[in-house]
Amino acid sequence: MPRPLRVAIVGSGPAGIYAADALLKSEVAADPGVSIDIFERMPAPFGLIRYGVAPDHPRIKGIITALHQVLDKPQIRLFGNVNYPTDVSLDDLRAFYDGVIFATGATADRDLKVPGFELDGSYGAADFVAWYDGHPDYPRTWPLEAEKVAVLGVGNVALDIARVLAKTADELLPTEIPPNVYEGLKANKALEVHVFGRRGPAQAKFSPMELRELDHSPNIEVIVDPEDIDYDEGSIATRRGNKQADMVAKTLENWAIRDVGDRPHKLFLHFFESPSEILGEDGKVVGLRTERTALDGTGNVKGTGEFKDWDVQAVYRAVGYLSDQLPKLPWDIDSGTVPDRGGRVIQESGEHLHSTYVTGWIRRGPVGLIGHTKGDANETVANLLDDYANGRLQTPASPAPEAVDAFLAERNVRFTTWDGWYSLDAAEKALGVPFGRERIKLVEREDMLRESGA
Repeated sequence: MPRPLRVAIVGSGPAGIYAADALLKSEVAADPGVSIDIFERMPAPFGLIRYGVAPDHPRIKGIITALHQVLDKPQIRLFGNVNYPTDVSLDDLRAFYDGVIFATGATADRDLKVPGFELDGSYGAADFVAWYDGHPDYPRTWPLEAEKVAVLGVGNVALDIARVLAKTADELLPTEIPPNVYEGLKANKALEVHVFGRRGPAQAKFSPMELRELDHSPNIEVIVDPEDIDYDEGSIATRRGNKQADMVAKTLENWAIRDVGDRPHKLFLHFFESPSEILGEDGKVVGLRTERTALDGTGNVKGTGEFKDWDVQAVYRAVGYLSDQLPKLPWDIDSGTVPDRGGRVIQESGEHLHSTYVTGWIRRGPVGLIGHTKGDANETVANLLDDYANGRLQTPASPAPEAVDAFLAERNVRFTTWDGWYSLDAAEKALGVPFGRERIKLVEREDMLRESGA
């Protein structure tokens, strides 16, 4: 009787779990069956959902419910707190599995190459998000001394950062934020938050719902300058062909024509302002210089030579995420992705790196919403299964599932399991009960390992 197809997935965020789901829904899952092991460097699963989504977005975090149902399947095992490549290498994985799928996402900040980006008070978005989401590998405190703050970028991450900076700590207290984050936000001095976009309202990458949510806080006054509402032929075409872009533009238009209210925290959305320099004094941020831009007819912009200095004491760069380079895999340094063809990892020679695949942001870069990774995973899995059907996968030397447990034990790797997640989940929920909160997230890795029974 043939053994099940053995697949390792590196990364337990949405991309990795969607790949597991696609494998379970395939014909191979019925005969001869599939056996999937998911490796995750954090003690807890869910990747971006746990450590990359703002805590006041329970609707998005609700995606965990669907991902949870996949991980509940008996064909899947979770190995948390296992780091690639220090705990397990590509060669190790090939010894145990027919195929390996990398779904490691993107967690670092893409550089913004303007003078002054290295100043004290110039921060990457990814670092700040990791702090307020309680990532165990990041500092427990965050400097929130600035009364006026700039956020560079017009995507949902920029909105998240602006909203967290502009809200009060008590507004965020009902969420899962850990005590150190609450105490940090209580000390936040920001009264003005300025969000800057290089292009116009039609080119903003906000989701309509996330944009509208900015205006729901009783403490945040959202302000748009009427002079920033401008469209050219390319912008009009974008609005006609993209319903979401049109909804975003309409929301911004409505805010631009209303009277400014008296809510205590001001959040300004600026368009047609391209950052040219972060201004410093004694090594610290004291301002931001932008160049005014103008539409060129195609929806793109050109500089006007008109510059303006903004009085801010901190700058958050939300200009995109970047994946970490994976050892033993080819790498495209410009895009920050693993070269692939339909999810098959492609070497410099143009040949497929046998039995090795990618999906999600490590494959195509940090673009699109969480749900977009599902189609990506389906394509990758379809090609893996095609290679399996045509005998192109390498046969592992030790395909028995227990061989993996023995290997990790021999390496003294303290790994967590899916049962361990249930224990950690219960512990975090129990912490929230006395305060009427759904959960309070544990931050210290050692605490997470203990509650998971690692």
